[in-house]
Amino acid sequence: MQTILGANGQIAIELAKELKKKYTSDIRLVSRNPKKVNDTDTLFSANLLDKQKTEEAVKGSEIVYLTVGLPMNTKMWVDQFPTMMRNVINACKKHHTKLVFFDNTYMYAKNKTPLNEESEFAPVGPKGKVRAEITTMLLQEMNSSNLEAVICRAPEFYGPGKTQSITNAIIFDNIKQGKKLKAFIGDATLRTLIWTPDASKAMALIGNTPNAYNQTWHLPCDDNRLTYEQLIALSSKIYGKQFSYTVVPKIAFKIGGVFKTQMKELQELLPRYKSDNIFVSTKFKNRFPDFSVTTYQEGIEQIKNGQ
Repeated sequence: MQTILGANGQIAIELAKELKKKYTSDIRLVSRNPKKVNDTDTLFSANLLDKQKTEEAVKGSEIVYLTVGLPMNTKMWVDQFPTMMRNVINACKKHHTKLVFFDNTYMYAKNKTPLNEESEFAPVGPKGKVRAEITTMLLQEMNSSNLEAVICRAPEFYGPGKTQSITNAIIFDNIKQGKKLKAFIGDATLRTLIWTPDASKAMALIGNTPNAYNQTWHLPCDDNRLTYEQLIALSSKIYGKQFSYTVVPKIAFKIGGVFKTQMKELQELLPRYKSDNIFVSTKFKNRFPDFSVTTYQEGIEQIKNGQ
């Protein structure tokens, strides 16, 4: 059996589809209120802050995928992520279960230096620090051979369905709602975005490749990186409509942060929009050369068509 912890998000949904399609029909979906993706899925309700329930959720699993996401709330991240990670690690060790951790890039330096699996952690702000903390926690277990695990790291998402990301919120959701598009800080820096179904498919592939474990993998992205100006221009071409947009300056977040919690929470992330974001996934592409990476053209067309 393969189990997905945090099973309601877009990454988990696409992961469940891919596992059923290529690897197994014996899938357990775990969250506080899990919902079936495939007809054959087994549902298990659990709060990963509860040690006992986490152990029960993991029991009987050959592979566990940790894909839990939390709202953009600093206090919640600091209070909950370390406890969840410790509970999951302990449960996997107890039941001799492999762990596949879906990670992000918050702990990396926010500058134009290309990022690969060897890049050092240089977190700025509490969200980045807690992500570095939980990833380091897992790395220590991997390095001591206490746990067979793998880290799958992805940059910012864009994608179909319930994909939650800044780019989806300020570009594609606004297109759908007929609102003016936005770009944060500037529109001329290169962004590396990952198509959410690609992230899930790559994670399923890594999880079911025995010799991929005890490593960190950058999940595959289109290397033809675009600025927000170019992304919006490409979207205009695909939709057949000229989209205008507004660049939201840093000062707007500082002023808005006084009144709106969401604007305050976003301030920590702003440095990554000031310089090119070059997320390198060459290691994955060399190891799995047959994996087809979705181009920005293909991804935007699928969003447009509602696929």
